[in-house]
Amino acid sequence: MSPTEPPATSPAAPFAVRLYRRARGEVLPYAGTIAVVAALAVAWAVWASGPGWLTPAYVVLAVVGAALGVIDARTHRLPNALVYPLTWAMAALLALAALGTGDWAALGRAALGGLAFFAVYQLLYHVAPRGGIGYGDVKLALSLGVVLTWHSWTTLLVGVFAAHILAGVVAIVLLLGRRAGWKTGIAFGPYMLLGAVVGLSWARLSGG
Repeated sequence: MSPTEPPATSPAAPFAVRLYRRARGEVLPYAGTIAVVAALAVAWAVWASGPGWLTPAYVVLAVVGAALGVIDARTHRLPNALVYPLTWAMAALLALAALGTGDWAALGRAALGGLAFFAVYQLLYHVAPRGGIGYGDVKLALSLGVVLTWHSWTTLLVGVFAAHILAGVVAIVLLLGRRAGWKTGIAFGPYMLLGAVVGLSWARLSGG
């Protein structure tokens, strides 16, 4: 357990209770910042989703994504106590959207896109230099991949490229300002989330 990781809860407690306590322990130290980011993210989510059947999935992604982005920026960790519930929620809420809209093809495409995004990041994790892609990023890719690919494969590509472009620009600025070196690790989770925002906003504006 890392120094910044909350202590384990009692193994005798039910799994859902232990998961909730871990998630609460991760969020509480940054609750003020997360609340501000989440409020802005929810407003974006309602706009980007229509609103409509996708709104619940977008709102959950906005709230949990805000927490993950803030925590990763501060600690360079994407806690399992938040990443795993986000994955389950995206699967359930997109299935609900497919039921409501009758667009089962979008759900199938979303599943394939999530698995593809996960597989690509799994590969990058093993071949990229340490400090580039963390395994938390790999797990987050599954949730982001399904919601992006629900719209189209192009939306997924826009989100992925936006994440890497944003991270690259910030890295260059930090290097030029001597705020970071070539081997300095940069939390990539916030850029993945911002890339998803760009991709989903593009889908909303383009009618995708």
